[in-house]
Amino acid sequence: MSTTQRLSWRVAALASATALTAAGCGSGGGTEDSPDDPITIGVSLPLTGDFSEPGKGVERGYKAWAKIVNDKGGLLGRKVELKILDDQSNADRVVSDYEQLIGRDQVDLVFGPFSTRLVVPAARVAEEYGLLFVEPAGAAPEVFDQGFKNLFYAAPAVANDHYNHLADYILALPEAERPKSVAYAAMDDPFAQGTAYGLKDKLEKGGIKTVVDEVYPPNTTDFGSIAAQIASSKADMVVGGSQYQDGVNLIVALQQLNYQPKMAAFSTAPTEPEFAKAIGDKTEGILAPTGYTQHADYPSNKDFVEKYTEQFGKAPEEDEANAYTTGQVVAAAVEAAKCASQDEECQQKLVKWLRGNEVQTVVGPLKWDDKGRPQSAHMIQQWVDGEIQIVLPEEQKEADLVHPKPKW
Repeated sequence: MSTTQRLSWRVAALASATALTAAGCGSGGGTEDSPDDPITIGVSLPLTGDFSEPGKGVERGYKAWAKIVNDKGGLLGRKVELKILDDQSNADRVVSDYEQLIGRDQVDLVFGPFSTRLVVPAARVAEEYGLLFVEPAGAAPEVFDQGFKNLFYAAPAVANDHYNHLADYILALPEAERPKSVAYAAMDDPFAQGTAYGLKDKLEKGGIKTVVDEVYPPNTTDFGSIAAQIASSKADMVVGGSQYQDGVNLIVALQQLNYQPKMAAFSTAPTEPEFAKAIGDKTEGILAPTGYTQHADYPSNKDFVEKYTEQFGKAPEEDEANAYTTGQVVAAAVEAAKCASQDEECQQKLVKWLRGNEVQTVVGPLKWDDKGRPQSAHMIQQWVDGEIQIVLPEEQKEADLVHPKPKW
């Protein structure tokens, strides 16, 4: 999109907001809309392309949130309505999508997309228009180094801290049981690399040697050479900085070479519902960080799991929960500020309220620093006895961590 088009849409947006204000703007900064007028929320998601699997999960989470909110009467007495576009996992497309949603379609609010690669350019558009930008899946450090003033990440921890509990566990093991060497393979993606290298930094500081460190393009499908490097290194542990399909493909390639690590940890892939079917009956012992469990006793989680399952015929996973959390965070701000519009005063009130308050969500209580980083930690899951269960931290575990990992 050209600069001229962007500016013209921006002018149109401001003109529209001014007209609405003149027609009747309350002291809270919002407009006196009729209860029959829905609150429209614009979203661009990767429903096709490299990130389509988790992108569809995020879509389901957003839709579940909208239905549950509307069944309870909506926000500020108005129904919510989602307008979802497919960015095709493309950064240029996500920019034009949010320009359209905000500038031409005049949505009242926006939710973020999936993947750091898409969150950063999308957040720039929201920042340009001065809109609150709560997002479910941009956890890489670079998201929070852009100087965004309106961004909040709706999950317990940023990427580099996802494995903190696992790093603590490994470094506390007796020396004879601790892995001596680790092989890392990460997608060339800020989130995937952030999770893997956050763990790498902590283990290296603890004296554990890195023997393989490979980065591969997002569209990689053949992992034969990377798997061969890992297998020949005989690393005690393998760590995959993965999304979904790449994680599955790497694990299958390692299995075919009969590489048997004592520990195996992969981001994202093991928590996806299709994972066990994709790699057969060889999931036992695989670890993954997660910000969500269906069994959490947070007040809103039971209702979410029950109603999501009714709507989609299966229980929600982490991507769906983070999307739902995004909705909860925005809803809390809207109810507190008593407004939902592109009006500048309204948007500033939404942002200011989130800066100074904690929000109760299905992933637990969330609060943020001045860059939008959540101030908590991820749990660690492991496939134990045929199902994925929380094993760390101790106070939230559903099963004991299995070490060493059974053969796959």
